[in-house]
Amino acid sequence: MAVTHAPVSNPEHEREVLHTALARMRRVTGLPVAFGGAVSPGRRDVRLTEFTGTLTGALRGLVIGAGNGLGGRVLVTARPGSVDDYLTDLRISHEYDRPVIAEGMRAIAAVPVTIDGSVFGVLYGGIRESLSLSSRVLDAMTQVALRMGIELAVRREVERRMAELETAAITRAAREAPTAPEWEEVRQVHAQLRSIAQEIADPALRLRLQDACDRLAGSNGRPLRENPLSPRELDVLALVAVGCGNAETGRRLGILPETVKSYLRTIMRKLGTHSRMETVIVARRSGFMP
Repeated sequence: MAVTHAPVSNPEHEREVLHTALARMRRVTGLPVAFGGAVSPGRRDVRLTEFTGTLTGALRGLVIGAGNGLGGRVLVTARPGSVDDYLTDLRISHEYDRPVIAEGMRAIAAVPVTIDGSVFGVLYGGIRESLSLSSRVLDAMTQVALRMGIELAVRREVERRMAELETAAITRAAREAPTAPEWEEVRQVHAQLRSIAQEIADPALRLRLQDACDRLAGSNGRPLRENPLSPRELDVLALVAVGCGNAETGRRLGILPETVKSYLRTIMRKLGTHSRMETVIVARRSGFMP
């Protein structure tokens, strides 16, 4: 069963972009404190991970549930919001008063970061006194969030395309036999090794060289036996061979992880192997893939 390619995300890059956006937000708004986080994968909450200007660790790692507090409301509505005094505002719930009090925050604004119409995360900015944050501040925060969303979308698209190109190269290498010039190079190396082997005095080393020569001659540009693997099975095994797990292999090939497992079971049965590593080794030694 085929699945749609999901956007490629890189958590490390995303945190870097988030941290840069917060620094930019402080600079353009003049707010002394900025913090934020991304929506947790597979859930509807935001974990606060990046901070600038904070004095304590009270907010670090705090999980903001959808609809809860200022950020939770922004997460649900996908619209900016602000409070003049977080502790007394009646429009929001107050599950997070303790860490907010510990940090000394009072007036806070929050804006959503969206990618392709979905909320990726929330950016906060605030001050430690009860004042009304101007529309200019909210507009500036919104522009920072918009720029961050565009940058993340571009990065994800670039990484998606790079992954597709890499996948295409890996699967093509698994399906296609080496070219004639490549095999001519193998023949030349084979001849050189045979010549060198005759000059080696150490019997053990000479036998090892002769064995290597025999293996090169035995392949002769063709699999050592008929390849029982289908092109799709070769695609799966080629990605496994370069370290991809079932989920990554499935994402790259547009199939479900369970389908990858099924392919691997079939491949192991055909090759008489019992582990992923053994399967890769046998396939390579048999000349089924590079």
